[in-house]
Amino acid sequence: MSDSTSSRAEAVQYDPAAVYDKVTAAWRLILGDELHYGVFEQGDESLEAGTAALTRHMIGAARLGSPQGPPPGSRVLDVGCGTGAPARRLATEHGVDVVGITTSRVGVQTARALSAEQGIDAVSFEQRDGTDNAFPDSSFDVVWVMESAHLMRDREALVSECARVLRPGGRMVLCDILRWREIPFAEVRARRADFAMLREWFGDAHFESLDYYAETAEANGLTVDVREDLTRATLPTFDRWRANAAEHHDEVTDLLGEAGHEAFLRSCDLLEGLWRDGTFGYGLIGAVRLV
Repeated sequence: MSDSTSSRAEAVQYDPAAVYDKVTAAWRLILGDELHYGVFEQGDESLEAGTAALTRHMIGAARLGSPQGPPPGSRVLDVGCGTGAPARRLATEHGVDVVGITTSRVGVQTARALSAEQGIDAVSFEQRDGTDNAFPDSSFDVVWVMESAHLMRDREALVSECARVLRPGGRMVLCDILRWREIPFAEVRARRADFAMLREWFGDAHFESLDYYAETAEANGLTVDVREDLTRATLPTFDRWRANAAEHHDEVTDLLGEAGHEAFLRSCDLLEGLWRDGTFGYGLIGAVRLV
């Protein structure tokens, strides 16, 4: 959905941090510890295997573990770090130091607690804005943006900040929900209640195309060398989420209420329909800062 159509769909603006503060505990039960979509190459993998596979795609695009990639001890900025699961994986598997940032206070608290519980000290988490992160220029070897760009209203500022804090030779990797077609105003108006429900449970999202992210990266001095359309591979995610919502019905309703549980399931149905009709999808880019 474009900025103009989404703003017409619902006048109320939602704070991404407030959304995550509200739903983090329930989402860990439904979406899994990594709190993001999965890639299902065979189609029958578990959600845990699927989310791990998406993280693996990002690791590959970042060239982590590759002779051409950043060496152990490199610094990684995880923008929109959630509860820190990918950050902990990067630190433990690839020997990098990771700084995770999110606007969610609950996200920071949860990420810190889980990292301390697991004894992982090569990660830290701070409450900062990805579109204005305040880190020094050229201070990271990798910037990792996993499924958070759609919740930032100024995506150009996000990519600009990612490019600014990269050292020469550093890499930005970004994966997110994509928009494959413009949604006409008449359709937005007719489906106002549907889009309002999605906004309530998934935040004030603004979806761009894969071309948009690639072109914006190039406009900010990066050279894009990885582009992946993961729409079909991510489609089974919705079945896995519904299964988890059913399995953890009582805990989820304790956190969100019965109406919240039902609204989440309805939101999954809506998103799956938008995936299947070619409106939304999923993709990944990787880019390098050459100078």
